[in-house]
Amino acid sequence: MDWSLVFGNAAAELISPTTAAYALAAIGLAVHFGYTGLLNFGQAAFMAIGAYGFAVSVLNFGLSFWQAIAVAMILSIVFALILGIPTLRLRSDYLAIVTIAAAEILRYIVSTTSLKDLTGGSGGLSGFSQEFYSINPFAEGNYLFWPFDVTEKELWVRVFGWSLVALATILVLLMMRSPWGRVVKSIREDEDAVRSLGKNVYAYKMQSLILGGALGTLAGIVFVLPRSVQPGNYVTGLTFFIWTIMLLGGAATIFGPIVGSMIFWVLLSLTEGVLQGLVNMGVITFLTTDQIGPVRFILIGLGLMALVVFRPQGIFGNKKELQFNV
Repeated sequence: MDWSLVFGNAAAELISPTTAAYALAAIGLAVHFGYTGLLNFGQAAFMAIGAYGFAVSVLNFGLSFWQAIAVAMILSIVFALILGIPTLRLRSDYLAIVTIAAAEILRYIVSTTSLKDLTGGSGGLSGFSQEFYSINPFAEGNYLFWPFDVTEKELWVRVFGWSLVALATILVLLMMRSPWGRVVKSIREDEDAVRSLGKNVYAYKMQSLILGGALGTLAGIVFVLPRSVQPGNYVTGLTFFIWTIMLLGGAATIFGPIVGSMIFWVLLSLTEGVLQGLVNMGVITFLTTDQIGPVRFILIGLGLMALVVFRPQGIFGNKKELQFNV
């Protein structure tokens, strides 16, 4: 087994565009659940809106890169309003039901054959990143700094994605230390007490839903820049991956979602590489190469179960502030 290759591939996931996209989406989910107490099980829908809003704007309407991002953000706000207006005055479980259903409805809509000319149907969309790569500030060539060996395009995607993660982190940090942030954290603890003080709880919840959804939309754009848009990527499992990442790092923390995303994708790559090597060497005889993918998720799941039992607040979370009761 080539251990340097296994560890190199795992380490490369630390700053991959996928890791950045999931970190950005998890920061948005932390705004929803970690700070405000909103049960959003439809973060995949916000990512899909970002991906399709961006791609359709470029391919079908000929908008520029920045204009397409603006359109995706507007669609995200509209979607958050549609979800929030009928549910945010009710208990949090109603929002959970609506968001998970809305995510599935949206996925079926974009994959339907009747909208194939607009959304690409089940085949998805591609060829929308040319302008993004045309503004690449890096010269053509390979950039090698172990374990990262990337082309100028791959480097540009990483710099852009992680720059958005950094900006989102600073934004959330400043907002949660502001009076607005103190109010939403109070809503998480006891919204009736906040309401009794004359605060418009509904308005604060709506603002939080819009902010976290907007971050999820940006995550969707980052996610598709190096690949095509495929409706199959936005299944419910995507949302629960984001929940896993957020809870792994700490739900009510600033840097927890970022570190959680890094750990999650490094562990997935590392377990796959180790299992693949052991199977090829004949050390593990009860597994085939086709079974490695599901087994790695089982192993990661067992680790997360142990984390929830022994450290329910996550790696960086404050046990006094937020935890799961198990």
